[in-house]
Amino acid sequence: MTFLSKFTVKAQKGKAEEFRELHHRKRILILPNGWDVPSARVFEDAGFPAIATSSAGMLVSLGYPDGEVIGRDEFVSAVGRIAGVLSVPLSADIVAGFGKTTKDVLITVKAILKTGAVGINIEDFAHATKKLYPIEKQVRNVKAIRKIGETVGVPIVINARTDALRYAEGDEEARFKEAIRRATAYRDAGADCVYPMGLTDPASIASFVLALDFPVNVMVRKGLPEISVLQRLGVARVSFGPSPSYAAMGLLKRAAKEVLGKGTYENLVEGAITFDELNALTVPRTRGSENQH
Repeated sequence: MTFLSKFTVKAQKGKAEEFRELHHRKRILILPNGWDVPSARVFEDAGFPAIATSSAGMLVSLGYPDGEVIGRDEFVSAVGRIAGVLSVPLSADIVAGFGKTTKDVLITVKAILKTGAVGINIEDFAHATKKLYPIEKQVRNVKAIRKIGETVGVPIVINARTDALRYAEGDEEARFKEAIRRATAYRDAGADCVYPMGLTDPASIASFVLALDFPVNVMVRKGLPEISVLQRLGVARVSFGPSPSYAAMGLLKRAAKEVLGKGTYENLVEGAITFDELNALTVPRTRGSENQH
């Protein structure tokens, strides 16, 4: 017996196929990362075709540092709250899967599928030690996740992240080669997209895309080329990562400084939404409601 109902499988299968297809269009997929219900809804209301969660943004909002300090149940519950208000496909950043074994990772993936999410982002390093996992371990994880999706009938979209550019041994060239080696292995294991964390240089992005000949995800950060350039370089997907959380906290810092230093409120009121708009962000959207906004 499947852990998902037939109705759930049918609905999620359609969203998963839709999300995967977004990675293969001529136009680059711009994927915003929300950290809670209202931020995710703001992005959907703006017109993005899919939403992802931000592990750092979401975990810090719950009082935890980025990583796997939070318990699996609380983590899954937070993803479920976000999934429950969206009508577009949701991809969940599951860090490294919350467990030392592939079995543990699959427990997490199954729980995430139950929330209604149809994609995952999974890392290949441990936050506590900053050490990369053996490539064989991550290949097993990706293969097992792909098999779970096939078994239940929901073709979950796997974004396989590698942090080799940051934590692999050797010089910059050696780390780049290791990132390509790992991304290639994850691609061949069944991932739908590969994500070399830290890649921002145009020449390096072009070389990576050429080497993989496969959907590649890059993340918004200082120094990243603008969207039109990324599209010319062949990038399939650009995700916001935790940048929306950084921006929101930056706004609050500026507002606090303004009020305490000048006694004015411009940062708090200029461009702000209303009370009714804020409350409305908790109301679940349904397919077809997009045109009502």
